[in-house]
Order: sequence, then C-alpha cells, then structure tokens
Amino acid sequence: MAEDFSEVYAEYQALVRRYVYRLCKSDSLADEVTQETFYRALCSWGKFRGESGVATWLCGIARNVYYSTLRQPPSLPLSEAAAKPGPDVAEALIASDRQMVAQKLLHRLPEPYREVFTLRTFCELSHAQIGELFEKSDTWARVTYYRARQMLQDAMMKEDDES
Repeated sequence: MAEDFSEVYAEYQALVRRYVYRLCKSDSLADEVTQETFYRALCSWGKFRGESGVATWLCGIARNVYYSTLRQPPSLPLSEAAAKPGPDVAEALIASDRQMVAQKLLHRLPEPYREVFTLRTFCELSHAQIGELFEKSDTWARVTYYRARQMLQDAMMKEDDES
C-alpha cells in the first residue's frame, strides 16, 4: 500500500501544489497545505474507494485543508493571508501588463465561480472532475465555468473602459 501511495505522491504532488498555489498565491503556504494534504491522504488512503479520480480526491482534500487553514487563528503558522489568483481569461495572466488587473478581478469573483475557474484554467481539471469535487454534475461545472469566464471578461472590458 505504501508503494502505491508513493506513486500517487510522485504523480500528483505538482498538480496539487499548483492548485493550492493558485488559491493562495503564497509559496510557503502552498508548500505547507500540499504537505498537509498528502499527510491526510496517506492517513485515509485505505478508505479511498475510487468513486472519483485520485486528482479530484486530492484537490478536494487540499481545498478543505486550505479553507480550514484560513479559519485558524492568526498566531498559527499556516494562517498567512492568502490573495486569490487571477486570470483574464487565461491570456491576460500571461500578459504581464494586465496580470495584476486580471488577478484582482479574479479575486473579486464570488465562490464557487473563482474556484471553478481556477480549477479549470490552472489545474486543467475536466468539467467532470470539477463536478465530482463539488459533488455536482459536469454540466453544473461547465455552466459555472462559463459564467465565471463571462464575469471576468465583462469586468476586464469595464476596467479597460475606465482606463
């Protein structure tokens, strides 16, 4: 069983860390949350039934660890304030002159739009995987992603008009 989990860690560690980093935009917090995620996953590895994909399961654990970290008192090491990531819509993140604007706009998106957009854009999860993560359908994930993308595009157009 330990060998199986070491393979899981090797295969998914980078994806989980990338997902957490996109949530918090902090290297140290992303490292700590990722480490805690795999610790919790190892502790419950025998209970994993395979009803969802391993990546979906791990991202769900990471999401729970991250949000519980945010609720911890400020004196604890994992409780750094976390800024939300932000895209464009994908290309704006790459364009350095618009990156900060795009990040601010993504940060302003309400949940679950922000998280669904982050999972789809940065973690490259499928709509089905996102739906599993939220215990919803892939159609829900697709519609939520589409709406998040529209909200970001509208906000970026408004921001451009104001500039």
